[in-house]
Amino acid sequence: MRMENGLAESEGQKANYVLWCPEDFPSDVRIEWEFKPLTDKGLCILFFAAMGREGGSIFDEGLAARTGEYRQYHHGDINAFHVSYFRRKEPDERAFHTCNLRKSYGFYLVTQGADPIPEAAECKDFYRLAVEKHGAEVSFSVNDLKVFTYVDDGVTYGERLGGGKIGFRQLAPLKALYRNLAVYALD
Repeated sequence: MRMENGLAESEGQKANYVLWCPEDFPSDVRIEWEFKPLTDKGLCILFFAAMGREGGSIFDEGLAARTGEYRQYHHGDINAFHVSYFRRKEPDERAFHTCNLRKSYGFYLVTQGADPIPEAAECKDFYRLAVEKHGAEVSFSVNDLKVFTYVDDGVTYGERLGGGKIGFRQLAPLKALYRNLAVYALD
């Protein structure tokens, strides 16, 4: 899958988008995919454990429409974890590469780690990314290198999140390739 925005970067947040998988996934899950950036400026996010704040689907008609602006995802009608990787949008992100895990509702940065993915011109092949959410623990890895682990106490940043949808968000003007998405229920 090739993701590339259709709106000009000058549209700001409205030029960004999320591609949601329509399936619901369990609370304890491993999500794997392969990623290869084609350009540098932009940012990628995987939303997971995404549900309506009242427990329904993120697609429920009673929820406010989402048009790509990030605030709608962290202070809107849904709860989710979001791991940002390949963060190259702002000058400070291009100078110091990190992967961040946030929890919403809210804009809580719960943990972060170093981003091992090089600039697009240096990427000769795809990188294997994985998120694992099991009980209170959430981890993220790139090519089997653990980037971070977070243990959710269910209090500090709100109740623990359960199952839900996953979605890929990409910021303009980044162009990237994705393949081999696999999601596994964990015991």
